[in-house]
Amino acid sequence: DEDEAALEELLAPSPLAPGPGAQRVAVVHPAVKWGPQKSPLTTAELQIAEAVALVDTLQNWTVLDKIIIPTKNPNKKFVFGKGNFQVLTEKIKKLPHVTAVFLNVERISSLTKKELERAWGVPVFDRYTVVLHIFRCNARTKEAKLQVALAEIPLLRSNLKNEVSQRDQQRGGSRYIMGSGETFLETQNRVLRERELKIRNALEKLRRKRALLRTQRRKCEFPMVSVMGYTNSGKTTLIKALTGEAGLQPRDQLFATLDITAHAGSLPSHMAVIYVDTIGFLTDLPHNLVESFSATLEEVAYSDLIVHVRDITHPETVLQKATVLSVLRNLNLPSHLLDSMVEVHNKVDLVERYKPAEENALAVSALHGHGLEELKQEIEKKILTATGKKILTVNINLEGPQLSWLYKEATVQEVEVMPEDGTARVKVIIGSSAFGRYKNLFPNSKIFMS
Repeated sequence: DEDEAALEELLAPSPLAPGPGAQRVAVVHPAVKWGPQKSPLTTAELQIAEAVALVDTLQNWTVLDKIIIPTKNPNKKFVFGKGNFQVLTEKIKKLPHVTAVFLNVERISSLTKKELERAWGVPVFDRYTVVLHIFRCNARTKEAKLQVALAEIPLLRSNLKNEVSQRDQQRGGSRYIMGSGETFLETQNRVLRERELKIRNALEKLRRKRALLRTQRRKCEFPMVSVMGYTNSGKTTLIKALTGEAGLQPRDQLFATLDITAHAGSLPSHMAVIYVDTIGFLTDLPHNLVESFSATLEEVAYSDLIVHVRDITHPETVLQKATVLSVLRNLNLPSHLLDSMVEVHNKVDLVERYKPAEENALAVSALHGHGLEELKQEIEKKILTATGKKILTVNINLEGPQLSWLYKEATVQEVEVMPEDGTARVKVIIGSSAFGRYKNLFPNSKIFMS
C-alpha cells in the first residue's frame, strides 16, 4: 500500500503540463540556410509540416499559422537575426487570439524562452515540450507515465534555474531557508534528485517484473519479433494484419503507441510467434526522451528478429530510415539482430507499380493485405535461423513415449496416424538442444527434414 501511495504521488499531474484548454498555436521554423546545422536530407517545408503534424496530434490544439524564418545560427539568444526577429514578432502580434508559439527546435534554454515570451507575450514551446506533452496525453500504463515523469526532470531543472535567477534579481541575492544552511536552489535540486531516484527505482521494479514475464515467455519458447519504425509508419496496422487481432485499433497520428504491447500470431508452418509493438521514432527526438524510454526499448534487445516498417509514400522516407537506424545503433543491440533485420516498405497501395530499390526489402500494404504471405515466410525463415529451430517430420511408434515427449519438449504441428501398423507421422518444430536429446533417446526413429 505504501508503495502504491508513493507511486501515485510520482504520477500526480505535472506542473509543466499545458492546461487542458484549447491552444491556438503559431508554428515557427528557423530555417538554417547553410553550415553544419543544415540537414542535407530534408527541407524547411517538410520540417514545418512535421511540426504541424505534432500540434495536430493534440486534442483542442489548432495551428493558426506556420512561419518559416531564415537564421544563420539557431543557438543564439533570440534564435534569429535582429531584422528577422522583428518581422516575426510583428507577424505573431497580428495573429488573432494566438495563445502559444511552437518554435521547431529541439530545446531552447530557459533564458531564451524567457526573452521570447517577453517579446511575444505568450508561452513558447520547443520540440521537447510538445513531444513530451503528446507522450503525457498518450501514456496509458504506469510505466509509460513514469517514463514521462522521468523525461520531465531536465525541464524542471531548467525552470528552477530560471525561477532562482528571477528571485535573485527581485531580492538581491539568494536567501538561506530558515537557517538550514541550504539555499532555495540547493533545496529544490535535492528534491528533484530524490524524485528522479524514486522514479528510477519504480521503473527498475517494473523492469524486473517484465524480465520475469520475458523468462516465462522464453520457457514457452515463443519467438519474439519486434516491429519498429518511424512514428506513424503503420506498425500497429501491420501487426493487426499479421495477427488478425480485432482489438487493435491503429490511429493515424504521431506517437499513438507509447507502451510496448505483445500480440500473438502464427507463421506459415503454424509456429506461434509474438509480435511486439514499440514506440515510434522521430527526427531530433530529444536525447532525454529516448533515454527515458530506454527501459521500454530494452525489450527489443531480447527479441529474435526486428522488422523495420517504413512509410514508403512519405517524402522524407530516407531520412526517417536513417533516424530509426541511428536510434537502433545507439541502443547497443546485438549485431546479429541488426544484420538480420527485415525491412518492410509499407503503404505500397498508394504508389503505382512500386518496386523496392533495396535488394532485401519487402513491399507490403498492411491495410489491404498485399505482400503479407511473403513477409510471413521471410519472418519464419529468419526466426528458424535465429532460434536454431528446425521443422521436422518424424515416424513414431504410438505405443512408445515419443509422442508425449514431443508434445512436452517441442511444438507438435500435425499428427497423421497410420492405424494399420500403430505408427504416426508427426510434424514438429523443435529447438536444436531438444532435437539432440530426441536423437539420443530414440535413436531408431525415422526423421525427415521439412
